[in-house]
Formats: sequence, structure tokens, C-alpha cells
Amino acid sequence: MTNDKYILRYLPLFYKDLEEKIVYIAETLQNSKAAQELLDAVEKAILERVTNAESFEPYCSVKERRYKYYRIYVKNYIVYYVVIDDEGPDKIMEVRRFLYNKQNQHRLV
Repeated sequence: MTNDKYILRYLPLFYKDLEEKIVYIAETLQNSKAAQELLDAVEKAILERVTNAESFEPYCSVKERRYKYYRIYVKNYIVYYVVIDDEGPDKIMEVRRFLYNKQNQHRLV
């Protein structure tokens, strides 16, 4: 386990993905409680991961990447993030995507 410090950063695409899923659950499925529970679970999972972002198995992408992707499983969804270590003294945990686990991950990540 490392003592690295991570700065948490989110891409706009992550927020777009998350909003689509939350709005769908709250409005289309008319289940505001489930939408709020998912939102809370996503936030909790990300905040728990930021203390040890690289201690998990990297995602094996079919594309060549500058940074390794990692996954966080939250209910039926997957949060994708990378760790950027070449932008200063602290590493950055950059949260990039929030996808339903049945979506085509290889095409979207």
C-alpha cells in the first residue's frame, strides 16, 4: 500500500453519464428514492477509493491508453477512472465514465 496523495477530479462526461442514469431512474421509472440511493452509493464508492486509487486491478482495455483505467462497481453500474501521475507532485484520480454494466464497455471506454 502506498502513501500517495490523490487529488480527485471529474470529467464533464462522467457528470453527463451520471445525470442520464439518475434522471432516467427518477423520472422515467418514477423512483426518486432509488435515484438518490444510487447517487449516494456512487459518491461514497468514489470517496472511499480516492485514498488508494491504484491498489486495484487495472481494466484491460482493447485500446492503447496513456493511463491505466480502473473500475469501481456500484450496484449495476461501473465507474471508470484513471490515475494521472505526470501533472505535479500529487497524483490525480480522474473519474471519467459512469456506465450501466450491460453497455458495450469496450466501445464506450
